[in-house]
Amino acid sequence: MSVNRDPNSDCDYTEGDETTPLFGNGAVQTRARGASFASSVFNLMNAIMGSGILGLAYAMAGTGIIGFCILLILVSSLASYSIHLLLKLCDQTGINSYEDLGGKALQKPGKVLVGIAILIQNIGAMSSYLFILKSELPATISSFLSQDNTGNAWYEDGRLLLIIVALAVVLPLSMLPKIGFLGYTSSIAFFFMLYFAVVVVIKKWSIPCPLPHNVTTLSGDFQISNSSDSECTPKLFVISSKSAYAIPTMAFSFLCHTAILPIYCELDRPTKVRMQNVANISIGLSFLMYLISALFGYLTFYAHVNSELLLGYDAYMPRDILVMTVRLAILLSVLLTVPLIHFPARKAVILLLFGDRPFSWLIHIVSTLIILSMVLLLAIFVPDIRNVFGVVGSTTSSCLLFVFPGIFYLKISSQPLRSCDSIGAVVLVVLGLIMGIISLSVIIITWVQSS
Repeated sequence: MSVNRDPNSDCDYTEGDETTPLFGNGAVQTRARGASFASSVFNLMNAIMGSGILGLAYAMAGTGIIGFCILLILVSSLASYSIHLLLKLCDQTGINSYEDLGGKALQKPGKVLVGIAILIQNIGAMSSYLFILKSELPATISSFLSQDNTGNAWYEDGRLLLIIVALAVVLPLSMLPKIGFLGYTSSIAFFFMLYFAVVVVIKKWSIPCPLPHNVTTLSGDFQISNSSDSECTPKLFVISSKSAYAIPTMAFSFLCHTAILPIYCELDRPTKVRMQNVANISIGLSFLMYLISALFGYLTFYAHVNSELLLGYDAYMPRDILVMTVRLAILLSVLLTVPLIHFPARKAVILLLFGDRPFSWLIHIVSTLIILSMVLLLAIFVPDIRNVFGVVGSTTSSCLLFVFPGIFYLKISSQPLRSCDSIGAVVLVVLGLIMGIISLSVIIITWVQSS
């Protein structure tokens, strides 16, 4: 098995090998052209942006405009910095796998721990995305059809639609052997998100404030309390029970670390600086999209903003063509994100079960089918999967985003503890633990109060 090494990078490559092994015999060979810079940016943005964009306006209502901006800048900066630490470790050690960095730092328990965290996080994310598709796709299709179409049509069965799209779209894209191939679908998903942000801005001037008292929806009458003029004034700083959800929501919205190293090692002419530029551009564009959609969504509904932004438009603008098309765009974007999240999950399974073995189509196909079947079964049969994985996601997301990169850097790097990066790593670990504990506590308290 020959190992290809780019002379400008510390990443090694085995042709067609998804497990990206460590240094081989040191021979420098010509490497096939990798994924383009733009394709890598789109892939990473698709890994960053998901259905979380729907909840950020609600987070702004709970923190105020200035408070939200400060927190969003803080979380996005920490996410970019933790990526910097991961790439720096990749350069120092030649390791190009998140799981192997865990093995280097904490021996085999570390590798297993990271692999399990990636599996739980990504299976939870894929299941929740497919759950959204199962719940929303039938209503979205029905909204485009005539209201006279009643009865139990096949497209009103969310489970059937989910199986069809999983077999027709998710499975073929998940079978691709390299993450770089998903750059085209990721670019489509990005433009769907951009369309969502544009529609949110346009609809700011279509819904009056104070909000009307009675609103008719597709399902009947929707009753809300009448807004007052004072509620049409944006709040700059807010501290309430909703504020506790803001940081976890933002942290989950910037989690892309499981896809960083696979994208890095398939990047054309991969260097740390080049990959850091990919990460900074991706996070920067995602930041702008998040900020614009959250700001104008909040300025549309103010204190009455829904935790899932699109539901608010349904209440006040039923059968609006822009709202219907943007809902379809968001669902398609979520659908195209699932194969990208599937890649690191499959990679973790193969590394944990088979180690650094040469690429095998049999292992690749079997792993893909098992993971996708598990995700599909969870999305179909678990009645409220978002609560189940809310607890898991609040812990694994904080670990993958903040805690693991900081611990790995402190354990592996030879830099003194007083160096800037070491201090930054300590800050990441502390903040990650605090955010994980807070988000988990809030979810548990909410459960207890609701019951």
